[in-house]
This record gives sequence, structure tokens and C-alpha cells, in this order.
Amino acid sequence: MMDSPDYWRFVAALVFVLGLILAVAWVVRRAGLAGVRRPAASGRGRRLAIVDTQVLDARRRLVLVRRDGVEHLLLLGAQGETVVESAIAPGERAASFQASLAEAAGAEDAP
Repeated sequence: MMDSPDYWRFVAALVFVLGLILAVAWVVRRAGLAGVRRPAASGRGRRLAIVDTQVLDARRRLVLVRRDGVEHLLLLGAQGETVVESAIAPGERAASFQASLAEAAGAEDAP
């Protein structure tokens, strides 16, 4: 049979283990190791929604945001935010990388 000091030791150990679990969860979330979060379901009449997210590394994340039916690709990081691509029509597939390079090279050659 357990006496009173054993119960207190059990309760203290339980509190300690729960505290460790919470500390590890906080560190994982803070370090960005929790993975990609699912975007919240958008309700009716909302103008702004997160369509998709992709973790690049511990400090950077790509976020696809839709506003008023137009999507924007953002790079979020410790140094700030950058708009990677803007005015993307929803569902539009990006051109191939080679086609994008050729288009950019043609724009540079134009007067």
C-alpha cells in the first residue's frame, strides 16, 4: 500500500512529465518543425484565404494566399516577407521553368 509521500512523489513526477511534453511541443512549434499546417476552411463572404503552405526550411515558408479571386505567392522568413509571384488566376498552372526563362530573356532583349 502506498503512503502519503508516495502519492505526492507520483503527482510531482506526473506534473514534471507533462511539463516536459509541453516544453518539447513549444520548442518544436517555435522551430517550425511541426510541418505544414492545413489551411483553414474559408467561409462565405470572406475575401482572404490561405490556399496552401509549404515549409522550405526551419526559417522559410512559401504561402499561397487568395484575395478577391486572385492568388499571390509569398515567401515568409526571418528577414521579412517577399512577393514571389502576384496576380495568379486560381487554378492556373505555372509555365514550365524553361518557358519562363525564355520569356524573361526575351523581355530583356526587347528595347
